[in-house]
Amino acid sequence: MTRSATISADAAGLRIAVLVSRYHTEITDALEKGARSAFEAAGGDPGMLEVFDSPGAFELAGLASVALETGRFDAVVCLGCVIRGETSHDAWINGAVAHELAASSSRHGRPAAFGVITCNDIDQARARAGGDRGDKGVESMDAAIAAVRTAARIRAGADA
Repeated sequence: MTRSATISADAAGLRIAVLVSRYHTEITDALEKGARSAFEAAGGDPGMLEVFDSPGAFELAGLASVALETGRFDAVVCLGCVIRGETSHDAWINGAVAHELAASSSRHGRPAAFGVITCNDIDQARARAGGDRGDKGVESMDAAIAAVRTAARIRAGADA
């Protein structure tokens, strides 16, 4: 049995769509900034990164499917923020988006990264959008790039 090489964070030559929810723009703008910086840090050409607005987090799933079905993108990174409120809306939105992104990725054979912060309050969101708890924008872009490269190795029959 062999094990795959270290996951590659090489974005050279990749075209990636970034979908950004327009709810909680303070947070989603920070996530977008992190995703852009991660793409460029991995050697990606900024001209190969296309950013699109999404009305909200729920719509990210359908828009990701549209982006993937075009065949124009190697991956899609979905960025959003859903804050728990007085009702269970957050669980419904987060579950639906996560489920559909996984299904779209499987259906289209290309990664759809889940960069939706799911938290209890705005302070937790800030901490995860470039604050002291990391940057979900960076993490999601890195995951998308790595998944594209791993899928390419699998398709090529490269030694695992």
